[in-house]
Amino acid sequence: MDEQYRQYEQYGQYGQKKDAIDVNDFVYAATGARVRRLTMPDGTHWFPAVDVAANLGYANTRDALKHAVSQHHATSVGDLARTVDQSDASRNIAGHGFKKSMRMVNLQGLVQLVNACTKPEAAPFKAWVSDVVATIQRDGSYALEASPVHSGYAMPQAVADIIVRLEERNLRMDEEFSAREAERIAIMREQNRSLSRIADSLERLAVPAQRGRPPMTPQELLASWHADNLAVTGDVHAVAAYLAPALVRGGARYRLEEIAQRTGLAVERVQDCVGLLVERGCMRQTGSAGDGARIYVLP
Repeated sequence: MDEQYRQYEQYGQYGQKKDAIDVNDFVYAATGARVRRLTMPDGTHWFPAVDVAANLGYANTRDALKHAVSQHHATSVGDLARTVDQSDASRNIAGHGFKKSMRMVNLQGLVQLVNACTKPEAAPFKAWVSDVVATIQRDGSYALEASPVHSGYAMPQAVADIIVRLEERNLRMDEEFSAREAERIAIMREQNRSLSRIADSLERLAVPAQRGRPPMTPQELLASWHADNLAVTGDVHAVAAYLAPALVRGGARYRLEEIAQRTGLAVERVQDCVGLLVERGCMRQTGSAGDGARIYVLP
């Protein structure tokens, strides 16, 4: 899936102006998911309408496009391919598993689908969009703050908070799944193993909590890293936001593949991001589990 995701993003990267807000972070905050995309030579991004609609809870993609999205913000893969002059590039657009008839929406169309969505999870993003519009009406403009660690812009705090909440939700879902899986395994082994051996096994998998550290929220942890001018924006921020809820609870125990699956990044990119967080002193690795998971704690 990671390789497929990278292929979807591959076209149109060369010579493209860097987005003020990383498009992957923006779409993740808007839809709650990592969505496939095509980036055109002019830098515009297009997303499969079926992916966006499914993640926002729409039952029928065609009806969602008809009622929520302006006509000029939606098109098909075939139409996008015809707008590219080079035949090789045209084949490239249609050659990554997208059918030519597949409906696509641009970033404006995606936001329109979010605004028409009734899921409570979409409310924080819609509130931020409303604040942006109100700021423009009041002040005549809306500007991003300059990043303290690179030449671009810092992620808006409202968007960063949304991503943190999404990762906290994913962490709770992972914990619930792990709990159900542990219960299933315990039942299967009950006939052959004693309860004490099961308890010992579960205890060995646990990450010891750090003692003496005052309580801290994931948002406060990320804010402290930003305050120290640490590079936690873009892809690094996605990894940091996923690890932060577990770190403040005592420790994070994940395989690189698990982080890649949750963030939509390639495993190699996740490894680079984790290495940067360790190098900058955001966290430290205390060991590895038998299943290959690495254990990280706050320094």
